[in-house]
Order: sequence, then C-alpha cells, then structure tokens
Amino acid sequence: MASKLVMIVACIFDVIAFGLAVAAEQRRSTATTTKDSEQNYNYCVYDSDISTGYGVGAFLFLMASQAIIMVASRCFCCGKALSPGGSRACALVLFVFCWVTFIIAEACLLAGSVRNAYHTKYTTIFSENPPSCQTVRKGVFAAGAAFTFFTGILSPLYYISYSKSRGSFSPYGGEAGVGLGSYK
Repeated sequence: MASKLVMIVACIFDVIAFGLAVAAEQRRSTATTTKDSEQNYNYCVYDSDISTGYGVGAFLFLMASQAIIMVASRCFCCGKALSPGGSRACALVLFVFCWVTFIIAEACLLAGSVRNAYHTKYTTIFSENPPSCQTVRKGVFAAGAAFTFFTGILSPLYYISYSKSRGSFSPYGGEAGVGLGSYK
C-alpha cells in the first residue's frame, strides 16, 4: 500500500516547485541600454535578478520530490520482486516517463536560472549599435513549469502503481523442488 505521508510530501514539493517555476517566468530579468554620464559609451542595465532564485528553488524542490518518491519505491530496481501483471507494467512505463519529464524539467529550470544570472558586460564606445543585452528567452521557465506539472502527476501515479504491484506479490510457499516418492 502506498504511504500517504510520502504522497502528501511529494505532492506539496511538486506544487511548490511548479509555483516557483511560474514565478520565475513572470519575473525574468529584462535589460535596457543606457549611456554613461559623459555620453562616451553604451552599457546594459539589468533589473531584478529574483527569477534566478525562483528557478533554483523550483529545481531543488522538484529534485527533493523525485528523491522522496524514488527512495520510497527503492528506485524500481532494488528490493523484492514485483508481482507480474498490469500494475508492474504500468509502474515500469510510468517510471520511464516520470524520469523523462523530470530530466526535461530540471534541464529547463537549470538552464533558465543560469542564463538569467548571466549578464553581459560589453560596452560600445562611440558606436551607433547598442550592446547586445542578452536575457533568458521567454518560455524557458514556462517549459520547466509545464514539465514540473507533468512530473508532479506522473510521480505519484508511478508510486501508487509500484506500491500496488509490490503489495500483491506473494511468493510460492510450497516446496521448490520436485517431490519424489521412495524407490521400490
């Protein structure tokens, strides 16, 4: 039977990670080019860098949620054998999809956080072209939030299916060998 405590904690962490990823998308850094006081060169001025913290927070909460589910299920490969049947097959498919969505979500959140924290320091002296003020593209944190949402749905389903398959297994209690009678 699936542990309710594990399910509740993992779901809370997934909801927090989703909320932080959405907040990171809403608070992405923006940049403007400004001239110095002597009008010699242009440089980039970035606004708040809070979305980097939101992205890293979402990254860590999603990782903690995945770790809780995987430790509770012994990462599908350790421990006693699972009973053959539909719940084992469903657990295997959900395990694979859970990890795929988790890796994509973590990659989006990490890449968005790193890119958001990077601020160009280039200046242009006596030039008509303004410097390239690079910022994170719109939708990187949103993609991370979407895959966090998918991971938040698939992880508990995997854990329930895994627990159902583990709970229904009962090894054969009889004699393992072939019974032979006495020879006459």
